[in-house]
Amino acid sequence: MVTSLQATTTLHNGVKMPWFGLGVFKVEEGQEVQNSVKWALEHDYRSIDTAAIYQNEEGVGQAIKDSGIPREEIFVTSKLWNGNQGYEETLQAFDITLNKLGLEYLDLYLIHWPVPELNKYKETWKAMEKLYNDGKIRAIGVSNFKEHHLDDLIQNSEIVPMVNQVEYHPHLTQNSLHDYCKKHDIQLEAWSPLKQGELLDNPTLTEIANKYDKSTAQVILRWDLQNEVVTIPKSVKQHRIQDNAAIFDFELSEEDMQRINQLNKDERVGPDPDTFNKQ
Repeated sequence: MVTSLQATTTLHNGVKMPWFGLGVFKVEEGQEVQNSVKWALEHDYRSIDTAAIYQNEEGVGQAIKDSGIPREEIFVTSKLWNGNQGYEETLQAFDITLNKLGLEYLDLYLIHWPVPELNKYKETWKAMEKLYNDGKIRAIGVSNFKEHHLDDLIQNSEIVPMVNQVEYHPHLTQNSLHDYCKKHDIQLEAWSPLKQGELLDNPTLTEIANKYDKSTAQVILRWDLQNEVVTIPKSVKQHRIQDNAAIFDFELSEEDMQRINQLNKDERVGPDPDTFNKQ
């Protein structure tokens, strides 16, 4: 059972990654993102997830610097955008990301989407392996990869991805992908764990939340952790950032876990990784 905000999972290369963190998707650069990260760190979050396409890496870096917390205590993730895939392009994009964050290394760097139409993720991964072997990234992984993308990548790689960050919530449980990742010792991580708020009024989830005297959001986030899925909910409100993390003082019963599992509809709120090709 994950019992604290500082609890970690150990990736297959031995790096420890917090089970819980703050995502900053669509958080505006400048004061908004700086406040979100500041509040999260003040409330003992130690994992921050950003991406080049979010256009807020500078604000994230500034908030980390301003916090005064030792760098090694904060797990920082960023992601390579689609238009920057390719070997040399990846190396250049990584340098830009690191410069914007104002950091000497990243804890985790992900290929944001497979973009099969480009067919560049294998050469992109070679660059990721180089950055990892050069000590510039502590762990490397992918985002939004399905089983067949992972199969293709692993067959042509030296290093198996340490993490796969995907859309994951009670309406999209991705059980076969989760099983695949467990088999290959790839840590699954959830983005949009609350389905962008669409699940907050779900009757089943509301009933379970009332039973534990918790919010629907807290029940969903607890469900993630009990399914051994790292989760990074986004918020720009201080009280919500605090509330989201108040999930370590209760445990969902096996019966309630199954009730939530049965809500699956294989329904996405984001794009399908097989067809998404935005540059």
